[in-house]
Amino acid sequence: MATPIPSPDSPVTPGSPGTPNADPDRDGPDETAEQERDAEASSADHSRADTTTGRLHLRFAAKSHVGLIRKNNQDSGYASPTMLVVADGMGGAAAGDLASAVAIDAVSRADTEGPDASHRRDLVVGEDMLETLAGAISRANDKIADLVADDHALEGMGTTVSGTMFDGERLGVCHIGDSRIYRLRHDEQGNGELERLTHDHSWVQSLVDDGKITEEEAAYHSHRSLLLKVLNGHPTNDPDVKLIDVAEGDRLILCSDGLCGFVEDDVMAEIAAEGTTDQALADLIEAALQAGGPDNVTVIVADVVTEAPPAAAPLLLGAATEIEIPASKPIKVDLGDSPITDDDSPLVPSAPRPDGDDEEDQRYAVRPPPRGRWFRRLVTAVAVLLILGALVGGGWAWGRTQFYVGAAGDDVAIYQGLPQNVVGIGLSQVYEVQQVQLDDLPVYYQERVRGAITANSLDSARQTVDELKTAAEACRAKRTPKKEPQPTPSGKPPTSVRPTSSAPPTPSPSTSSSSSSTSSPDQVPC
Repeated sequence: MATPIPSPDSPVTPGSPGTPNADPDRDGPDETAEQERDAEASSADHSRADTTTGRLHLRFAAKSHVGLIRKNNQDSGYASPTMLVVADGMGGAAAGDLASAVAIDAVSRADTEGPDASHRRDLVVGEDMLETLAGAISRANDKIADLVADDHALEGMGTTVSGTMFDGERLGVCHIGDSRIYRLRHDEQGNGELERLTHDHSWVQSLVDDGKITEEEAAYHSHRSLLLKVLNGHPTNDPDVKLIDVAEGDRLILCSDGLCGFVEDDVMAEIAAEGTTDQALADLIEAALQAGGPDNVTVIVADVVTEAPPAAAPLLLGAATEIEIPASKPIKVDLGDSPITDDDSPLVPSAPRPDGDDEEDQRYAVRPPPRGRWFRRLVTAVAVLLILGALVGGGWAWGRTQFYVGAAGDDVAIYQGLPQNVVGIGLSQVYEVQQVQLDDLPVYYQERVRGAITANSLDSARQTVDELKTAAEACRAKRTPKKEPQPTPSGKPPTSVRPTSSAPPTPSPSTSSSSSSTSSPDQVPC
């Protein structure tokens, strides 16, 4: 959903041809003529760039889709000729949609063509774009902190922000979280190369950076949604900022992980390389929905062009079009002389005053030692140790009832316990080593085994191993070269039968007795 932002000075859509930027403090023939000239330039230039200076322009299309599973849209977005931003809210019941709407509200007010731009006439350029965008994100972070302080039910809400400002020559990129910004650029042969301009602040990306897993493994890692940095009201989460050069013909793609989390980059590059911005936008969202559409999908596609497109109003997307941001309550400090009021504003209490007239006497007065201090501390420590011991013992006993299938060197094995580690200590041990080589399995099964296939019981784990054995035998049979047929005595070549081809289904080995049925081993690609 995309909603144009109304003009603060006029009911006419901002940026439409012939719309003057009225100034209530100026009048007269000279001022009117200047206003008309400004309006003419604004209506002819979609990115406030003077065509005589060789500046570039943005032609963009944007949309936010709720997806096929979620009930509400927690994504928000904003698109204008000088600013493109996506925000992916999180927190579920803790109002992720509110967090993303707060972020978009703050950055749109910093835009040179946004709702608060009536008092600004100069385009923000160069390093100033980074300062402007980072400052807006910082104000959004402060607003989220204030909302959480007012209503503790909002604790845990947060949002990603991936945005860029455009000055006609370069992009000022500001990013926090795992939403992404891409640049698609064609070489001299016309081949499109998709480059990621942002770096995910996620747990799996840190594993990739450390060389512990590959990009392919990160795509289906069980913790790929765990973020290390988001906009959640904490003062330590600063965004990444940088300037990026652009050229005519570049295509920019900004998206939430509803797209890039389920559609591979090479597929996105192939889709985005063709058609107009509107067509590429529709095809990218359709690809996300075809992948299951489990998350909200927000996408902005923008082309860098030399000819100014027709003027258009800035667009709001997703939750930012529906959420009303509440006002923060002022914080009052009690200095001890304020009367008690009936309002519910947060109150910081004053420090207690000592009894008596002489504060110095009170400060240095001899106080009797508290009685029973060490005994209470001892009892508390013993109680804590007993509770911890009970928890550890119960957890260890429960872990002994758990099983999973994993890799033991080059072999498949059944493990007893849990596949996780706690402070570097493993919570499992090998229960049975199976006569199945990892290299004999299809590649998909190999990765599943290395990542641990959980099971509800020992029997379920053994059933999973039986399926893996069947798949390994099928692969070994396929890899064994077949003998060439001998010519018949009559000298006629044997009649060949062309096998029918069918796309093999995606393998899904069962991990418990309640799992869905596994594909036939001879259908699994090796």
